[in-house]
Amino acid sequence: MSATPETTPETTSQTSAETASRQPAVTVLGLGPMGRALAGAFLAAGIRTTVWNRTPGREGDLTGRGAVTAASAAEAVAASPLTVICMVNYDATDAVLRQDAVEAALKGRTLVNLSADTPGRARDTGAWAGERGIRYLDGAVMTPAGTIGSPAGVFLFSGPAGLYEEHRPVLDGLGGTHTHLGEEVARAAAFDIALLDVFWTSMAGYVHALALADAEGVTPRELAPFAAGIARILPPLFEEFAGDVQDGTYSGAINPVTSAVSTMAHVVHAAEEHAIDSGVMRAVEGLARRTVALGHGADGFSRAAEVLRRR
Repeated sequence: MSATPETTPETTSQTSAETASRQPAVTVLGLGPMGRALAGAFLAAGIRTTVWNRTPGREGDLTGRGAVTAASAAEAVAASPLTVICMVNYDATDAVLRQDAVEAALKGRTLVNLSADTPGRARDTGAWAGERGIRYLDGAVMTPAGTIGSPAGVFLFSGPAGLYEEHRPVLDGLGGTHTHLGEEVARAAAFDIALLDVFWTSMAGYVHALALADAEGVTPRELAPFAAGIARILPPLFEEFAGDVQDGTYSGAINPVTSAVSTMAHVVHAAEEHAIDSGVMRAVEGLARRTVALGHGADGFSRAAEVLRRR
């Protein structure tokens, strides 16, 4: 009969340390609602997670679920080969990252920035990282915090493809759909800013519609199902307009800009009869009238994308 090796506190400690060293690890900087959701998803995926926030006490239940709270950003970065930062904008991330101790801790490690800002800021941050030997991926979270860790989450990334693939097993812990958009570091921010444009101009139109309808005695809940019907006709139009703009066709066979201007004016006049601010729709109407004045009245409204790019 072979002897069973005796287990001592020292061997148990060594085994635990070896297991921890083999366990995937990530650091999350920034514990707002999105940062907490990211850290929670990593923990749920069995990934050793270190967290830090500029304002202490934002960890919520993360420490109870196994997260390690670091005393400083530099200490947090040093705890993991991969750091994910998610803050309100790149002014906030710069204030954390562009410190000597944090830069030194990040050197040779990977930083994934899931904060929201402009493509120009993403390029600037990528250049800063490269000059300091920091491996950098830019990214964007395209869905609310409640979707993180579920199949409904949507994440965009850009930067070196090899670096993205290296860390994909850990990033997959966030659940959802992940898309690498290319090597150019600002691609994720470019998609993000364009899609935010779609979202917020759409929401601005909807809240204006709610105000206008309510002024005419139509309750918001009465309008909502019909607004959803409008939303359902938009995806095919998105595809059609994308083809028009990319191919330069701008077909107005079904609805030329001259006709569109008339309906826009109706919205403006009806709203202003109720003293409802119509600045957004007036801007759209102005763009449409400028498109007509430039000789494109017979084209579709997609022509306005080309007009907007003119200087």
